Amino acid sequence: MIYLVRHGQTAFNAEGRIQGAKDSALTALGVEQARRVGKFLGGVVPVETRIIASPRGRTQHTAQLIREASGLGAQIETDERLAEISLGDWDGMLKDDIRAQSPDYDAGERRWSWFFDAPGADSYEAMTERLGGWLDDARAAGGPIIAVSHGVAGRILRGLFLQMPREEALMLDIPQDACFHMRDGKIKRLEC
Repeated sequence: MIYLVRHGQTAFNAEGRIQGAKDSALTALGVEQARRVGKFLGGVVPVETRIIASPRGRTQHTAQLIREASGLGAQIETDERLAEISLGDWDGMLKDDIRAQSPDYDAGERRWSWFFDAPGADSYEAMTERLGGWLDDARAAGGPIIAVSHGVAGRILRGLFLQMPREEALMLDIPQDACFHMRDGKIKRLEC
């Protein structure tokens, strides 16, 4: 059983800036979102639930806030495989600046897959390999897990869990105020 959480809102999110492999601090709203998720999860997960987070600062901070608000005693584990896609040269750029360089970067069919077209970006195949490896290990370990990850990584992870085609997985929503309960081949969105 996995509870998948996206980090809370960051300054980059609020500015319309692409984070990718770069980092940005949580905003006041992001802190509140993480605390609400933690409070919610504290009422539904067993006490032995593990917390595993991407190594990025925004996910580590979110995981810490979830831990505090939930009352769980588990130490936060870090797993690089939960990290967000790197967009190479576009990491840290404003969407408007990307559009100035590449006007059609997210047009038409590319709307949901442009991340992989950025100069120096991680490929979809690389992302599915590392996230699939994490998912296999999480399933093998058994027991409940709260996984704190990112937008694109979370879409791909849920798509792998449900064995969805790439196109469908990349269109999944990426809320920062909800979590996804992944169990027995089904995913349920839980509002927090």
